[in-house]
Amino acid sequence: MADSTHAILAGTRRSGPLSGPRGGPRARGDVLVAAVAVAFTLAQLLLVRPGMGLGWDETVYVSQVSPHAPAAFFSAPRARGVPLLVAPVASWSSSTALLRVYLAVLSGLALYLALRVWRHAFPSRVLALAGALFASLWVTLFYGPQAMPNYWVAIGALTCAGCFLRVRPGRRDRAALCGLAGGAALMALMRPMDAVWAVLPLLALAVLKRRLPPLAALLAGLAAGSAQWVIEAYTGYGGLLKRLSDGSAIQGGLGWHFAVADQLRSLGGRTLCRPCTGAVPNVAITAWWYVLPLLALLGLAVALRARRTPPTLVALACAATAAFPYLFLIGYAAPRFLQPAYALLAIPVADALVHLVEAPGGQWRPLALSLVALGLAGHLAVQYAVLTHTVQRTTADRRAWSGTAADLHRLGVRPPCLLTGRNAVPIAFYTGCGSAATDGHNANTTRAIIERTARRMPVATLTTPDGTPPAYARTWPSHRSGDLRLYIAPRPRTNTGP
Repeated sequence: MADSTHAILAGTRRSGPLSGPRGGPRARGDVLVAAVAVAFTLAQLLLVRPGMGLGWDETVYVSQVSPHAPAAFFSAPRARGVPLLVAPVASWSSSTALLRVYLAVLSGLALYLALRVWRHAFPSRVLALAGALFASLWVTLFYGPQAMPNYWVAIGALTCAGCFLRVRPGRRDRAALCGLAGGAALMALMRPMDAVWAVLPLLALAVLKRRLPPLAALLAGLAAGSAQWVIEAYTGYGGLLKRLSDGSAIQGGLGWHFAVADQLRSLGGRTLCRPCTGAVPNVAITAWWYVLPLLALLGLAVALRARRTPPTLVALACAATAAFPYLFLIGYAAPRFLQPAYALLAIPVADALVHLVEAPGGQWRPLALSLVALGLAGHLAVQYAVLTHTVQRTTADRRAWSGTAADLHRLGVRPPCLLTGRNAVPIAFYTGCGSAATDGHNANTTRAIIERTARRMPVATLTTPDGTPPAYARTWPSHRSGDLRLYIAPRPRTNTGP
């Protein structure tokens, strides 16, 4: 496999765009890929809008570095990559719009760099189309400017697979080895377990073919990226096995679960499908999901015929292992979980589409071009419709949280303060308070501690309008705020006499 990869990739370079003077094919190809990345950044800013408030998970991540509110409880599965990513902005500014712009620009730049890694294996037009296919998915546009880890795992997976293919026997490519280690470290910083799944085929190939440099680079990257997570497991979670066990429990217990149907249900814009009930969205929304594996297999057939199989096989294998735990090992779904698989599949899919519309002599096939263009136009229309609906619904939810925070401020709940109960984590961040829970996945305190805290600072418990507050809050005055009821602890009396 290693020797054949060397020979095939050498042939690919001869038949693909060649290096040359400025304005040559390679430079024009870079401009094409860069244009896709710029369009991706602009689309995020225009369609998702920087003013959209932070989501639940985002408030957890951002609160770790933001001076705006105390750090929220950091549960076992989470990793510190996102707080590190947002720290250059969130550590000194509370502006959500500024954070969104920063992440949109960064995600566009990262997509450009990750696609460039594959220039040795595919023509620039294929890479540009692959980038456009991945970037135009509603889930990519929606999460690109958000403080969430999955997009960055996708970028790391794309970088790792491309750099692995560049490392050839008998020749030390320092840039490729650094990219391999860097991509693995990025994934491990964001989600350590996802990183392992995404690079499993690369580790297997490196071991089977005794390719020590890429194996060492992969292991070094994984170790560097996950070191903090492992150390933190022993300092704050009772050990590595305990952290893994707690993480599994929070995710519903990892084991055999057929979550394919759950992922289908989430394609209509459900950012978290847990429990994942209800009907599968209209076939117009899910059709691309059925077509995706078929086009990927066609891309493999194209690669076999063109005698450049390894790059396509590596992309498909890494996509399969990255998707496997989220299709078969957890009992719920979220569209963002499959972003690494979508990024990797985009390359063979783009290769297949280019093959369909382009004849061997380089001439266009008018009928095929028209059909593919029509299909892509319909696909883009569906993605735009789902994205628009998701952004509107999400923005409304986050405005409701902001409204509740304003009501809490009006009622005297101001920092330093503490919130418990329903949606306490995100609303606490909006209010500038800490959050606490006595049970559930975010349990981090006890009833006695909450009661003691209420004697020295404002404390509020949030429930549904007809919900029952915990025992310690049943005598507290209550107020209605949107679809919540706020139970505010009475302020302690102070003795002002002599």
